[in-house]
Amino acid sequence: MAEAMRRAPTLSGPCWIVAHEQTAGRGRRGRAWTAGQGNLAATLVMQPEGTAAQAALRSFVAALALHEALAQVLGTDAPLSLKWPNDVLLNGGKVAGILLESTGTGQGVSHLAVGIGVNLRAAPPADAVEPRALRPVALAAETGLEIAPEAFLTHLAHAFDGQERRFATCGFGPVRAAWLDRATRLGEVITARTAREETTGTFETVDEDGNLVLRTARGRVAIPAADVYF
Repeated sequence: MAEAMRRAPTLSGPCWIVAHEQTAGRGRRGRAWTAGQGNLAATLVMQPEGTAAQAALRSFVAALALHEALAQVLGTDAPLSLKWPNDVLLNGGKVAGILLESTGTGQGVSHLAVGIGVNLRAAPPADAVEPRALRPVALAAETGLEIAPEAFLTHLAHAFDGQERRFATCGFGPVRAAWLDRATRLGEVITARTAREETTGTFETVDEDGNLVLRTARGRVAIPAADVYF
């Protein structure tokens, strides 16, 4: 992500950057992120049109692209699902995560970095994640498939291009519908935790702005950003 932002002003178009090793990986809310060798640590840096809110919807584009790429290498019947806001699950465990960072002024975005980490070869130990978080899993251990980061990136880049074209042409509606078709725990009771509070309710939908919508005892609640627990 840091290298993407360093290079961003010199790039004339979208560019993927891959790290074979990270020594200062980070996740959402500044958490530490471990990416061992043989895993994918990649960032797509781009210059999106539109507002910062529209740029943020690329997390759903990225999730669909990851789901598509994983289904290509594992088969369409692979037990994959998407967890709001930024995770991809395999056999119910977290196999991939997404992190978006941007630069710009006002409501605009000059550069957007879409960071993607996929546990291809190895996953962090369970005690390396915070309490209540989903167990980390790796492609190799869960399925027996071994694939090099560069080979997987070929699938991912192609899938992202297709999903991005659909988003640019048709807007968020089809992306939202496709994401919901792959969502885990839809219709079930989940908990969303922000820095200030926890909200528990039935996962009803994701709205047109990408907010998580829960049906609670006090009515429908739309949550723009949170950590989700089952």
